[in-house]
Amino acid sequence: MSFIMDLSSLFRPVMENALLLERVGVTLVCGVLSYIIIKHIWSFVRIEKEPIRVLVTGAAGQIGYALVPMIARGVMFGPDQPVILHLLDIQTVANALIGIQMELIDAAFPLLKGVIATTNIVEACKGVDIAIMVGGFSRKEGMERKDVLSRNVSIYKAQALALEEHASENCKVLVIANPANTNALILKDFAQSIPEKNITCLTRLDHNRARGQIAERLNVDVSDVKNVIVWGNHSSTQYPDANHASITTVNGEKSVRQLVADDYWLNTEFIAKVQQRGAAIIKARKLSSALSAASAACDHMHDWILGTPKGTWVSMGVCSDGSYGIEPGLIYSFPVTCQNGEWSIVQGLKIDEFSREKMYETAKELAEEKQLAHACLRMEDEFL
Repeated sequence: MSFIMDLSSLFRPVMENALLLERVGVTLVCGVLSYIIIKHIWSFVRIEKEPIRVLVTGAAGQIGYALVPMIARGVMFGPDQPVILHLLDIQTVANALIGIQMELIDAAFPLLKGVIATTNIVEACKGVDIAIMVGGFSRKEGMERKDVLSRNVSIYKAQALALEEHASENCKVLVIANPANTNALILKDFAQSIPEKNITCLTRLDHNRARGQIAERLNVDVSDVKNVIVWGNHSSTQYPDANHASITTVNGEKSVRQLVADDYWLNTEFIAKVQQRGAAIIKARKLSSALSAASAACDHMHDWILGTPKGTWVSMGVCSDGSYGIEPGLIYSFPVTCQNGEWSIVQGLKIDEFSREKMYETAKELAEEKQLAHACLRMEDEFL
């Protein structure tokens, strides 16, 4: 009897542990089953975000026609973000604008919750969260740059005042119409209630062009090319810089300059090709690069709103804070990273003498454009 009691006391801890393990096992199984059931039920529940209102000016033009379906499809803000499009253009293309509205409705985009097509700037700007400024006066044959600037100064002053009065308080602005940097500068000056960090211009097209040229040169996927930089003005003085760019390979990241192994090409032909790509496309198709500009606009806003991948920067025309010796207040293209809807200029990059000269050359052009734009404003005020 004593022997049996000894055995019982010996096995009691084992039995207790077995019961404990059984309880733990049952709890885990119940937890897993509960998770699977909740996940299954949740898959039938659709929580929809509030639509954001997106203004596109010059919407009846080439870029606008390419851009608005991309926005409606979710390319710009992601596949779960509903949008209401505000389309603005001038009275002479009002019928074309209505036609685009009809096409957007006919396309039955699930994310598109409404379309406002108007030639009234106040109606167009009312409550918008995002403003994509495609409309502007294009340079025509025989016109001087000051003539184009003069026309656009008036346009962007009027649009700035409308955004100031009627857009949402945290409206984010992307200027595409050329001269994009200086148009953005005018808009910044006259829409002072909009934070200056919320006013940008498009140099992502140049950034993408630079990546494309490097990908072609090295016969690699363009998605493996990262951290090129476009400095300065969206003009022929812009400086496409591959000094900090890299290629993702099976053996890790490699320097573009190392893989290209041709400094002359990188310092001459590469820069010229990117600078003159727009003119080359016009020569080839007799029309401007609408498709690639629309795609770049989507890239710009997507990364600004949703963030840049870790370890990656992009080029954006933003208000200079004096970084890299660039005059504060100019709208200048810098390398930036984006997080939580905010951009930050990448700091601490090593700049060689060749690059420094190119960066200052394009900054000088922007300073001249700024002076010319302000002179046009003074003349307009005196005339009035």
